[in-house]
Amino acid sequence: MICEECENRRNAAQNSAQWPILQAWSDQKEWPVNGQMTRLSREEWKDILTCAFEGETSPRLAMGLSGGVVMLGRRTSRYGKRRFSEWLEFLNAASVEAGIKVPAPKYREAEVA
Repeated sequence: MICEECENRRNAAQNSAQWPILQAWSDQKEWPVNGQMTRLSREEWKDILTCAFEGETSPRLAMGLSGGVVMLGRRTSRYGKRRFSEWLEFLNAASVEAGIKVPAPKYREAEVA
């Protein structure tokens, strides 16, 4: 019998923590898309930042059904708690480097109040 030890999946608090950061990117940063500076959704920023987090300078690109190009991204939903914690640390560090002002996490606001 073989028994594998599996890492616990991320929790709801971890998942919730990424969205205010990604929303801050969406609100504060434009990015070139099809040659024009554009505001991106938080989901689009997640695709770009996840690719950077995974160290992919050459992401996997697929041809779209009607031409065009689709970036095949990673899925943070597959991260365990440890990897997701690293992802959140990366998001915060990338935000500081890009000058993105990120709101304080909710649990910290509650501790301060």
